[in-house]
Amino acid sequence: MTGVNEANSSSPESSPSQRRPIRDLPDELISQIAAGEVVERPASAVRELVDNALDAGARQITVRLLAGGVRLIAVEDDGVGIPPEELPVALRRHATSKITNLHDLESVNTMGFRGEALAAISSVSETALLSRTADQASAFLLDARSGELRPAARNRGTTVEVKELFFSTPARRKFLKTDATELAHCVEAVRRHALARPDVGFAIWHEGKLVEQWRATMDSADLGDEDQLRQALERRLSDVLGAEFIEESVAVQFRHGNVMVTGRAGLPDAARSRADQQFCYVNGRFVRDKVLTHAARSAYEDVLHGHKQPVYALFVEIDPLRVDVNVHPTKIEVRFRDSREVHQAVRHAVENALAAPRAQALAAAAEAGTSDGNSAPTPAHSATSGASTDASTAWKPTPNWKAQSTMPFEPRIGNKVEDLQMLWGAPKSAAASQAPTSAGAAHSYAVPASLADSANSAPTWQPPAESASPASEADASPWPLGRAVAQLHGVYILAENAHGMIVVDMHAAHERIVYERLKSQVIDDDARIASQPLLIPATFAATPHEVAAAEAHADTLALLGLEVVPFSPRTLAVRAVPTALVQGDPVELARSVLAELSQHDASTVVQRARNEILATMACHGAVRANRKLTLDEMNALLRQMEVTDRSDQCNHGRPTWRQLTMKELDALFLRGR
Repeated sequence: MTGVNEANSSSPESSPSQRRPIRDLPDELISQIAAGEVVERPASAVRELVDNALDAGARQITVRLLAGGVRLIAVEDDGVGIPPEELPVALRRHATSKITNLHDLESVNTMGFRGEALAAISSVSETALLSRTADQASAFLLDARSGELRPAARNRGTTVEVKELFFSTPARRKFLKTDATELAHCVEAVRRHALARPDVGFAIWHEGKLVEQWRATMDSADLGDEDQLRQALERRLSDVLGAEFIEESVAVQFRHGNVMVTGRAGLPDAARSRADQQFCYVNGRFVRDKVLTHAARSAYEDVLHGHKQPVYALFVEIDPLRVDVNVHPTKIEVRFRDSREVHQAVRHAVENALAAPRAQALAAAAEAGTSDGNSAPTPAHSATSGASTDASTAWKPTPNWKAQSTMPFEPRIGNKVEDLQMLWGAPKSAAASQAPTSAGAAHSYAVPASLADSANSAPTWQPPAESASPASEADASPWPLGRAVAQLHGVYILAENAHGMIVVDMHAAHERIVYERLKSQVIDDDARIASQPLLIPATFAATPHEVAAAEAHADTLALLGLEVVPFSPRTLAVRAVPTALVQGDPVELARSVLAELSQHDASTVVQRARNEILATMACHGAVRANRKLTLDEMNALLRQMEVTDRSDQCNHGRPTWRQLTMKELDALFLRGR
């Protein structure tokens, strides 16, 4: 062993005391190093080859795999093809037809542009190119190893065959997973492309069997028609992600400055435990970007329960000059010139899409005479057609207890149930001020005196014009959430609508109503949150980043009701906290706010902090369980829910109401069997 050590130490190549000369690396080693960045697994090669096929104008792409892509990856397309004299050039490093100068690089509008993929793939596999252009008499096949170019048979387009991936780097091959796992990653790579290109058909074959196939849902000539593109995109989303995704999501269409956001955002009830159904695209390219992910998550902040992950497919269109895609070898990350603009656009797009109460969808379904799949928040939410006529007839308020006095509310919170006449938009005339009841009769609601003082601030709700007369009640239900029938154990409100029965969690519903009203009242961005000084400042050891954030964002912290000042070069002191959070841990609060300010825009942090405080106020100010309500108060709460944004979930993300259709009720009692 001593002799071996002495031999190693005497070698000039391995001795740390000897200087190694600087020299050029061999081209093959350079390509293999680049392959380590570009080609991580078979799915990486599939992604790069599909990118090239889309850039070539393909309308049908077929991917054939063996052993999960390890033994064979063949990508066939019907694009423009490659001339025979350019086939050898295509395999060289940094050879591409996508860009020619710096301006092209700064305004990339193609999927690929680096010119590294084919060279990197061919350095760690046995690669062959088969291509034919429209004006060629035959196709030509190029073997990457030997460089042999010979005629072959093929229609217009290109086929890239990659065999024995990582055969020249056995160590890399050992890190690959099972064939089933690698196949799943390859399918996912193609699926991400398919979601963004409804004008292209995709097919995946494995071991000679068809695994997935998505046919084109529109013609390339209709790409300029926004309506056609939107409909085709929805059909493609339904094909790839399932019809349930469309049923449990809402359309997103929003423009903010130079940013256009489209797609679909999943309803809160469709949230999952994993973030495996979140797709973000920038100019048609699938990306993983912290700005986009944070913006989407922020839009779901007060409608998701616990640690659930939302589902969405968002497509961001922005001027290529305002986004840099050349920040990662795999092009999966981007950098925006104005990240705040993009963040606000995505957040507002999703927030606006989720804001509309789903009770409006129930009303639209009732008017159409059918129940849409998106009209109820429960998984099984279709109603039978025969239930629509019985649900809105022969109704009378028959409480099973004596009428109670109205609920005492705290005036400082401003969360009183509003004036019924204002909520229902009742006309001033006495004849029109009666709510519809059973056919041929009318019931006049008496507005409690304690509710009349807050009528000026109440939102108005206008019932359908035909519902004003009792005679038309059998044809249309005037209220999407129906009429209150009873209260169950002082916790739930039972109501009857055209589809069946509505069950409402009155505390959760009123909490959302109060929360949204408080948010609408705080419209001044410069308004400071009330703070309370601490008798003894709370000090903590801070990192240099936290000290810098505290000094740079002193004004923002003051808006939030926080006073965090340097106590020493490595210590911060919390001297004041928001009044609503005085019982919390001031150090933990300061650390979390400073971390948010370090990562995100100050205005976003201020808005989120304010919303958290308002949510706490709304929770304490909402009507509590075991409080018996009169029918007038229950109906007032239902009317408010119908006009309040995001009233389908409380501030903590729990559902506020559920629909039980007549079909579901009949199934419980085996009717019709």
